[in-house]
Amino acid sequence: MVFVKAQKSRAYFKRFQVKFKRRREGKTDYRARIRMINQDKNKYNTPKYRFVVRFTNKDIICQIVSATITGDHVLAAAYAHELPHFGLEVGLSNYAAAYCTGLLLSRRVLKTLEMDEEYEGNVEATGEDYSVEPAETRRPFRALLDVGLIKTTTGNRVFGALKGALDGGLDIPHSDKRFAGFNKDNKQLDSEVHRKYIYGGHVASYMNTLMEDEPDKYQSHFSGYVKKGVEADNIEEMYKKVHAAIRADPTPKKSDKQQPKQHKRYNLKKLTYEERKAKLIERLNALNAAAGNDDDDDDEDDDE
Repeated sequence: MVFVKAQKSRAYFKRFQVKFKRRREGKTDYRARIRMINQDKNKYNTPKYRFVVRFTNKDIICQIVSATITGDHVLAAAYAHELPHFGLEVGLSNYAAAYCTGLLLSRRVLKTLEMDEEYEGNVEATGEDYSVEPAETRRPFRALLDVGLIKTTTGNRVFGALKGALDGGLDIPHSDKRFAGFNKDNKQLDSEVHRKYIYGGHVASYMNTLMEDEPDKYQSHFSGYVKKGVEADNIEEMYKKVHAAIRADPTPKKSDKQQPKQHKRYNLKKLTYEERKAKLIERLNALNAAAGNDDDDDDEDDDE
């Protein structure tokens, strides 16, 4: 028999320490997180804010978050599913929608802190890089971009949300190298291309291409746009109205959806002790009645 040396002994497994739960699930990059949340000792308990951007299949989530010992605290949040209240009912997960969501969050948090009049940001999106300038009274609200686990490629939607937050008046350290339209050959940002993405021009050009080449695919692919009457020619005007509506009133809107009168139950209702007792008595009475009927039938058979 060949001798096999035990590589992992009993002592190894006794000392084994499992990784954090969110690391095991592949949800959090703790190497990046610890570098973002570490605060200088001489700043004591001053919160260090992060501009968190996350994407789902149908939604965009933007939050201003600070880390504490007991857990993360969310100062303000904005979601792409809120955009229909501001006039954007279709295309809630593209680059232009990410810009609108970032703009909404920045205006909302500044309004909460009563800094919205002092820091208006870049009112008209031109596609050029913009950084807020400090005012004489209060310094601009500063946050660090938290992208999570996504690949930070040039033109990623997360940088659309970043651009929206910058134009909204937040101070976020950044570079223009990852915005849509940056040319790596001449190392410059093409503001016209970036503006096109902010106002949904890439969607409009694709709509025009499909309408000419594949009308059937256009009807299925852009069925939501067709239903709402959104055409390629009026997409830019639609986004301009959305930006103006967000700046006019960024506060959260209450949903018009009525609360259900009776909630659905997917399990049986838990009975009280008295209800269980009554149910047991009812079952016993039913069993006794059934047994009595059987005895009567037996007696009739014997008489025959």
